[in-house]
Amino acid sequence: MDIKRIIPCLDMKDGFVVKGTQFIDLRQLGNPIEMAKKYSDAGADELVLLDISATDENRQTRLDLVKEIKQVISIPLIVGGGIKSLTDIDAVLNAGADKVSIGSAAVNNPNLINQAFEKYTSTRIVIAIDAKKQQNNWTVMTKGGKNDTGIDAIKWAQEVEQRGAGEILLTSMDRDGVKSGYDIELTKAIANAVAIPVIASGGVGSPDDFVEVFKQTNASAGLAASIFHEETYTVADVKRLCKASEVMIREAGL
Repeated sequence: MDIKRIIPCLDMKDGFVVKGTQFIDLRQLGNPIEMAKKYSDAGADELVLLDISATDENRQTRLDLVKEIKQVISIPLIVGGGIKSLTDIDAVLNAGADKVSIGSAAVNNPNLINQAFEKYTSTRIVIAIDAKKQQNNWTVMTKGGKNDTGIDAIKWAQEVEQRGAGEILLTSMDRDGVKSGYDIELTKAIANAVAIPVIASGGVGSPDDFVEVFKQTNASAGLAASIFHEETYTVADVKRLCKASEVMIREAGL
């Protein structure tokens, strides 16, 4: 059985960590450098930094913040937002990221995944899939959830794996910020369709939601933002419950 990972996510806009509901109504929550250090010290297994306005604003991820964050944490850092070329990937990795997360650009140019795989291997390439329920299936959303591509999310997950992606960051747009629990049906469908690790995201309201997604799906990691940022629960709270529920988890932070 895989050792499951607990991953806080820092959605960043205008230099601040923000959080919304279903990708809208954003509110500022804090300084990304301070929050990154807090989660690293608290025993998080990895950290995700998403510059959520970079794509819409047609600019690179804030490399200065990537560098500063990497200096204060001791865990792997996944960085996404505004990454649309090998040059962008180079810049983010050189700034200190351990992995890059590519979303809209991968949909617009699927060959970028192949090129990134050939240059960096799959271990550093994460494909972000924002999925929204449409009748009997899920479609891939891009541009921060504003554009419905009509692409079937399960088929897209299989394609990105075939092209060389090493991991999928799967976000349920329907659950994002709602705190009603992960979309188990979606997560199960994607995780069963591919052999690469899937990070479940969207909807966490309590540590029980992590246990549920790990028990009911093949997700390799659970990502959360609101419950950690608002200090409703800590990484240690999640890990204690996972351990008590016989979910294999790293001990750090307990």
